[in-house]
Amino acid sequence: MNDAKIRATIEDSIATKQRLLAHCTPAITRLCELGVATLRGGGKILLCGNGGSACDAAHAAGELVGWFEQKQRRGYAAIALGQSVPTLTAIGNDAGYEHVFAREVEAIGRAGDLLIGFTTSGGSKNVVAALQQGRRMGLATAVLCGEKRGAALDHADVAVQVPSSNTARIQESHLVCVHVLCAAVEDALAERRA
Repeated sequence: MNDAKIRATIEDSIATKQRLLAHCTPAITRLCELGVATLRGGGKILLCGNGGSACDAAHAAGELVGWFEQKQRRGYAAIALGQSVPTLTAIGNDAGYEHVFAREVEAIGRAGDLLIGFTTSGGSKNVVAALQQGRRMGLATAVLCGEKRGAALDHADVAVQVPSSNTARIQESHLVCVHVLCAAVEDALAERRA
């Protein structure tokens, strides 16, 4: 890859984040409010996605359970679905891959929890099924997706639609949203030391 291509890629990433800032701040704010309210109320945050989006879900859970910027704080309840290979393969084999996340939501989700689905297309069948299951059980639901309108949006209380159709740019922006969420949770819930 030459310098011009590297520069163009980074400039495109920056431009996407500028559009995210211009168009998605209200939705990101709502996502943060839902996350804080969920944890403050004793609920947990469940996250799911496929491929790189599974990594984004796991990254968010790791930052919340572990720590983000505030190292001296308690852990917050967050679980990335689909991380257990035996569970994932058993459900996929016995019921079909479109059910892998919904089954986990059924098993561990409770009213008062928040389910966040990551799907760059907005239409990943297993993410949509999880959101539907979450809604049936009284969970708050959110989706992080791209600009394409997919079925996931019909089952989300809040949707952050990154204004891009490029998967890499969408995922990079989802990571920004994850970090904003983690910072908001820490700012709102971390114990203040005298």
